[in-house]
Parts: sequence; structure tokens; C-alpha cells
Amino acid sequence: MQTHLRFAIPQDHPSLAGHFPGRPIVPGVVVLDFAIAALLRDRPATRLARLDDVKFVAPVSPGAEICVSCNESSTDRLTFTCAADGRTVLRVRARLGIAG
Repeated sequence: MQTHLRFAIPQDHPSLAGHFPGRPIVPGVVVLDFAIAALLRDRPATRLARLDDVKFVAPVSPGAEICVSCNESSTDRLTFTCAADGRTVLRVRARLGIAG
């Protein structure tokens, strides 16, 4: 199953204060957190169990629209990429579990 989602990190997000003053960059872990939250939003019985592979490949500017493309190969595996401004910024392979 293929899923496409979009989100943006607000320009006033607390992680941005002091993170490269004059040219702020969103910390990769914030992009990762927002992407996983968006992908699991409609799955209350599912949680992130493990990150198998995470690659931060390009910086993200505050306020940039981030597009998430996700392939679900099984009920417990998740592979997704995030892109901003037409370029890939994050690649992830993860495993899911049952919340509880």
C-alpha cells in the first residue's frame, strides 16, 4: 500500500531556537518525529517498535512543506521517504508493533 502525506515544521518550533542562528535548519530528529506521528495518526493500535535504518540526506528549512511517501510491505514493516523542495531529505526503514 502506498501512502502520501504532507506536513510542515512551524517556524516557531522550540527546536529551532539557536539551531544555526541566522540560517535555521530543522533538526533531522524533528522531521523524523513529525513523519512517524503523521504516518501513525490513524492507527491508534500501532506504535513504532524499531528503526532499522535512518538516513538524513539533506537539510530542511523551517516552514518548508515536507512530503512523505510510504510503502507498507507488511503489517509490521514501514519504509518511507521525506522530500522538501523537490529533494529527498530523509529515508527510513522501520518496524511496527502493537501499542499497549
